[in-house]
Amino acid sequence: MRILGIDPGSVICGYGVIDVNGSDMTLVEYGVVAMKRRTTSFPGRLREIHDRLTAVIQRTKPDVCSIEKMFYAKNVLSLTQLAHARGVAVLVCAQAGHDPIEYTPMQVKRSVTGRGAAPKEQVQHMVRAILSIEETHEFFDATDALAVAICHAVNGGPPEKIKRGGAVSKRQAWKDFVEKNPARVKKA
Repeated sequence: MRILGIDPGSVICGYGVIDVNGSDMTLVEYGVVAMKRRTTSFPGRLREIHDRLTAVIQRTKPDVCSIEKMFYAKNVLSLTQLAHARGVAVLVCAQAGHDPIEYTPMQVKRSVTGRGAAPKEQVQHMVRAILSIEETHEFFDATDALAVAICHAVNGGPPEKIKRGGAVSKRQAWKDFVEKNPARVKKA
């Protein structure tokens, strides 16, 4: 399976593509779309995200796309611009026939490092170790995008919806397990 991971941003948008075969993960390509280097016009930056991510998808032909969810912004303008950039990334995936799978930053960090509050340096270190990458990329956004792809490879899809507006009770979790795994349950 080939997975595209996207770490959306309105100034720097990271992308990473990996191949997954069983438990083996290999790097296909990764990088960033650094828009401010090309244009300071916000609509121009959105067009750059669209064009460059479209080229990545056409070049690498992923089977699935995964994207990091928004979690916060420093101010309303940053939040709005990030939402626009993320919307363009989702649109590019949709135009290629993919509904991107979304993961929170905590889910991504936990999948790669085992800790949901891991710093970017630790995420980058683990991504480099998992994919045998020797160089250190100039931007964390590139390795963050690879972490999103690894998260999807590890989890195999989005987490199940939480039932009844709250956490699933232990009783319900065991009931679900028994229903899904009848051969693993011994009857007394």
